[in-house]
Parts: sequence; structure tokens; C-alpha cells
Amino acid sequence: MDWINTFGLFLGSFLANTLASLSGGGAGLLQFPLLIFLGLPFSVALATHKVASVALGIGAAFTHIRNRTFDYRVALYVIAVGSIGAVIGANIVLLIPTDIAETLLGLMILAIGIYSRFKKQLGQQETPNHRTRTGWFIGGIGLMIIGIINGSLTAGSGLLVTIFLVRWFGYSYKQAVALTLICVGLFWNGIGGLAIVQAGAPIYWPWLPVLLLGSFAGGSLGAYLTTRYSNQFIKVCFELLTFAIGIKLLL
Repeated sequence: MDWINTFGLFLGSFLANTLASLSGGGAGLLQFPLLIFLGLPFSVALATHKVASVALGIGAAFTHIRNRTFDYRVALYVIAVGSIGAVIGANIVLLIPTDIAETLLGLMILAIGIYSRFKKQLGQQETPNHRTRTGWFIGGIGLMIIGIINGSLTAGSGLLVTIFLVRWFGYSYKQAVALTLICVGLFWNGIGGLAIVQAGAPIYWPWLPVLLLGSFAGGSLGAYLTTRYSNQFIKVCFELLTFAIGIKLLL
């Protein structure tokens, strides 16, 4: 690429990952279509995007670990159950009708955004819920299903994890976003990306350094902003991104 396209790729990656880091997911809203627009085939763009998204988790992890905004034991739990689903999803990504799957996911994400908008107090404070053996078991099944979506589709699964942690387990938006970025951005996407490559989708290595830099910088900035703004602000960002991604997937 010439320097103009290289800068455009970096800027798109940076903006996408800043928004994702601030609201708990959705980097694929801009980054994945950008890779296709610049000429990569679907499967190559998906594998490249998944691997690059790991830098989002790394960038966000530094800030959230330093500020201790999440529970390590819960993070290990989310990583374990979700990674299983991510591997399953990565191995079926080329077998499912993408248009139908993305339409259904778009409807689901749009509905989540509307639900959050009408639930004014949702995620404003931590209200522990379903944190029993049965609750963790059922929650693990839900997260595993979201992991399958993460491995097989391009955008939106992080938002599903964020709202699931808020609604099922009663975490605040800040806590849920921190867990999502570390578990989904760093581990689910990394494992899913490797699984996609093993399934036969190659990574386009020449563009990866620029994407990694944009993802890391955006993840770091977004995580920093979450420590400076309120749960209400993060909730609004989450809702705006769910509306945008839901409409994008539908159209």
C-alpha cells in the first residue's frame, strides 16, 4: 500500500478499537469492512482482523490491570468457557450462511441496545446476581454460546459479553467492559484467530503491523477513558455502538 492507504488503515483501526475499548466491543464495525474495502477476501480479512484485535486486549489490559478494575478469578472463568466456543465457531465459520447469521446477530444486538436504553439503571452499580454454582454453570453455557458467535462472525460478540455480564451477573458497565476487553479482546480473539488460520484462512501479514499498532493505541486510549468517565457515559457509548453495529449487520 502507499502511505495514504497505510495511514487510512491505521486511522480506521485506531478509531474502531478506541470505540470498542470504551464500550466493550465492536471493533469489527469499522476494521473488518475496511480490510475488505482495501481488497482482502472475506476469510483472509476475518483472520487478519481477529489476530489484530488481540492488540486491543493487550492495550486495554495494561490500563485495567493497573487500576484493578476486574476480578482475576472471574476473568479466568470467562476466558475458559468462552475460548471453547471461540474454537468451535472458528471451525464452522466457513460452513454457515454468513448473510443469515449476520442478520440474526444484527437483530439481537439492536434489541440489546434498545433494552439497555429503556433500563435506565442497568449497570450503573454492581448488584451481584447469579453468583452461585448453578448461576456460574448457566452463565458459562451462555458465554460459550457467545464464544461460538465470536469465533464465527466479525463484530458484536464483545457487546454481547458486556451486556451478559451486566444483566446475568450484575456487574457495572465499567467492570463488564474491563472483563470483556481482556477476555474477549486478548484471549477469545487470539484463540479464535489461530483456529481460523488452522481451518485454512491465511493472515495477510504485510498489513498486520499497522493493524496491531492501531489496535494497541486505540485499546489503550479507550481503556484510559473508561477510568475517567462514569458508568452512565459508558452505558450511552455502549448503546450507540449497539445501534450502529445492529443496523450495519442488517444492511
